[in-house]
Amino acid sequence: MSANHSPAGHQPTATYESAFLKACRREPVPHTPVWFMRQAGRSLPEYLKVREGIPMLESCMRPELVAEITLQPVRRHHVDAAIYFSDIVVPLKAIGVDLDIKPGVGPVVQNPIRTRADLAQLRDLSPEDVWYVTEAIGLLTAELGGTPLIGFAGAPFTLASYLVEGGPSKNHEHTKALMYSDPQLWADLLDRLAEITSAFLKVQIEAGASAVQLFDSWVGALAPADYRRSVMPASAKVFDAVASYGVPRIHFGVGTGELLGLMGEAGADVVGVDWRVPLDEAARRVGPGKALQGNLDPAVLFASTEAVEAKTREVLDAAAGLEGHVFNLGHGVMPSMDPDALSRLVEYVHQQTAR
Repeated sequence: MSANHSPAGHQPTATYESAFLKACRREPVPHTPVWFMRQAGRSLPEYLKVREGIPMLESCMRPELVAEITLQPVRRHHVDAAIYFSDIVVPLKAIGVDLDIKPGVGPVVQNPIRTRADLAQLRDLSPEDVWYVTEAIGLLTAELGGTPLIGFAGAPFTLASYLVEGGPSKNHEHTKALMYSDPQLWADLLDRLAEITSAFLKVQIEAGASAVQLFDSWVGALAPADYRRSVMPASAKVFDAVASYGVPRIHFGVGTGELLGLMGEAGADVVGVDWRVPLDEAARRVGPGKALQGNLDPAVLFASTEAVEAKTREVLDAAAGLEGHVFNLGHGVMPSMDPDALSRLVEYVHQQTAR
């Protein structure tokens, strides 16, 4: 049963009635809810302090640390939702893929997937593989009360791009070469990643997450025809796999202006929009029946307070006619951002949209 129509039985009433979940369900809200991608850390001095000397992947596997980092931006910024602190490659690491997150580089895979034999790296994910996620979410839901917790995972295409390239890539040449040259192997790879991603999201929902977001960070590199044929079926499989839980499902990618309609078709309840497409135009492309999330350019936060407010007003004006709107940046918080600017932004959105 969709959370857009009826309360999910496992959700506390206070969480279900939150501004964030109401917006996701396209219901009237007391104010436009705000949260920020990558809000859990990066720019916060308290985050840097607790993470000092702890590698990224290790920090994602310590429940108490995960809970503390997830809560920090909620305490500081008074955002309307928490986003679980983790990384999209955590489930891959959990099933034994030889990878690490290199500072200043990103995920690096020791043995990239280029042949059918390489698929053997990708076994099924079980809840026991990510026991620390269940434990951390238990700690978080006890602390968050009526503030919803958003779980998340990497989408099959973006995970595949890391696995095939062996790390971050500007052009995704190995990924596209595999997709075009061996469409069956590509389909099997994405299908297996869809199974892993679905299992990872189910663990988070069953532990208490009130919504989930699928990050397809690199899918903007594709043309619409390639997305529809070679990627959309796997993303749709993930959304279908968690549909029965009744929690809002958010889909986000960067540079996806030409894909917005297709991303909505894949099954999300909320479509994330980066800063390149105004929200009123994004609504036209996505079509009715979906809430939108976004979409202030993160770089605006480096401007004066007056400039930030003016650009924020533009976003809110463009969102005025939407069925549901969750305010967010058009991508993630940058490490060098002033945390106070983020706090002021939350306060400004709440004040401007109070009903």
